[in-house]
Amino acid sequence: MTLNINGILLDLSKPKIMGILNITPDSFYDGGVYNSDNKILNQVEKMLLEGADIIDIGGYSSRPGAKELTIKQETNRIIPIIELIVKKFENVIISVDTFRSEIAKKAIKSGASIINDISGGEIDNNMYKVVGELKVPYVIMHMKGVPKDMQNNPKYDDIVNDIVRNLSYKIDLAKKAGILDIIIDPGFGFGKTLEQNFKILENLSFFKQLEQPIMVGVSRKSMIYKLLEISPKDALNGTTCLNSISLNNGANIIRVHDVKEAKEVVNLISFMKENS
Repeated sequence: MTLNINGILLDLSKPKIMGILNITPDSFYDGGVYNSDNKILNQVEKMLLEGADIIDIGGYSSRPGAKELTIKQETNRIIPIIELIVKKFENVIISVDTFRSEIAKKAIKSGASIINDISGGEIDNNMYKVVGELKVPYVIMHMKGVPKDMQNNPKYDDIVNDIVRNLSYKIDLAKKAGILDIIIDPGFGFGKTLEQNFKILENLSFFKQLEQPIMVGVSRKSMIYKLLEISPKDALNGTTCLNSISLNNGANIIRVHDVKEAKEVVNLISFMKENS
């Protein structure tokens, strides 16, 4: 399984790590931390040295109740940062966490290589067309509702089957729009209860039937810190535990705040599988 990144194939036979860079003042864990060019470049360098394969830049917080941004505000927040990073780090693979096709277009033009859409094309119905024209990999995440109300009362007939059907439909739409490289993300914490999140994790291998790379993002999320009754800053050990389960159950990419620990997990799990 591979991804075409600007004509270069990224081999997913060994799981890859997507390092999170939040350029937001209000993210649930590291909001407001990376607020200068030097801090941003130092963090990107740290993640790359620790083993990140992809840097995922987000400028619009998706936590419930987060402040809404105009397209101009989101553009001003992330486009200069993309340009800053690609100028400093040669061949860096940048993913942009956005649900707006206009931002996607600007981001790719500025040097990004992947679009990571939490809405899977539901918020901006022009996204499939734009990504198809850009010929870049596209992360289709499942989200029930929108960030403002997604956690109000998420209900499903069968959480795993419902998400698989939804993603299957979106994969079909994406392919019809000319998108060649698709990554699926079940969307932990996006319109799911605590119990539903763990049901998805337990049955992650079921998503392999969709025949697309699977990305998992559980890093320091509420499914860890609420269950353990701790804070996000104390949720690294729980994150490592759930990343291990994800990799054992078929994850191809893990999206994380803490790259060093994630890289160790990938190396250990991969070694075990290669030698079992």
